[in-house]
Amino acid sequence: MTAEQSKELLLSVQGLKKNFGEREILKGIDFDVHKGDVVCVIGPSGSGKSTLIRCVNYLEQPTDGVISYRGENVLECFKNLPLYRTKVGMVFQQFNLLNAKSVYDNVAIPLILNKVPKSDIDKKVKTLLDFVDLGDKANAYPGELSGGQKQRVGIARALATDPSILLCDEATSALDPDTTESILQLLERVNRELGVTVVIVTHEIDVIQKICNRVVVMEHGKLIESGSVLEVFSKPKHETTKRFVR
Repeated sequence: MTAEQSKELLLSVQGLKKNFGEREILKGIDFDVHKGDVVCVIGPSGSGKSTLIRCVNYLEQPTDGVISYRGENVLECFKNLPLYRTKVGMVFQQFNLLNAKSVYDNVAIPLILNKVPKSDIDKKVKTLLDFVDLGDKANAYPGELSGGQKQRVGIARALATDPSILLCDEATSALDPDTTESILQLLERVNRELGVTVVIVTHEIDVIQKICNRVVVMEHGKLIESGSVLEVFSKPKHETTKRFVR
């Protein structure tokens, strides 16, 4: 048994397809995520990476296929999809913060929606803002923050419900290199210190090399290669993968 096989299977995607009208974006994706991994999904623009992640979180309804969380079909087990999303959180490229609400209120939103007592909300939000190094920004508004700080708020908000998996859709692509480095260090801490499994959609080779242990390569809506970062990049089988390691 390999080390990967010995890990708990958190998420399994089987035969996932997604059409927009007559356009077939995902063409039967099989994709597993194991506990503790940091998985990178890469591929050319238009390969279906973001659509895959959005389908996993059911922000897009799959056309066909099964998504299972801890061995149970999501649509059968979680009749209330917001409950599933407390287990599988999402961080977006454009931050998706509410500009009229403070940093505190943005992070508190998932907790309020889940009817957490206010005293517990206060404690949780403070803990999360300290974790993402924004403890002094609780009363600030998104318009007063840098891009990197906004992304830290987005990460804190996604962590508010203690998810098992954090999905990051191009979370660093709008940031400069130094800020990207700091966000990657934060995501590494999320994985190492909080025990959250991380899935990152990216086209940036530095992201893959610095914090990921597994890589999934997509092209034209298909998964063409997957495995450990070392094995995939040391012996790439497809021209698409080779372009990332040049």
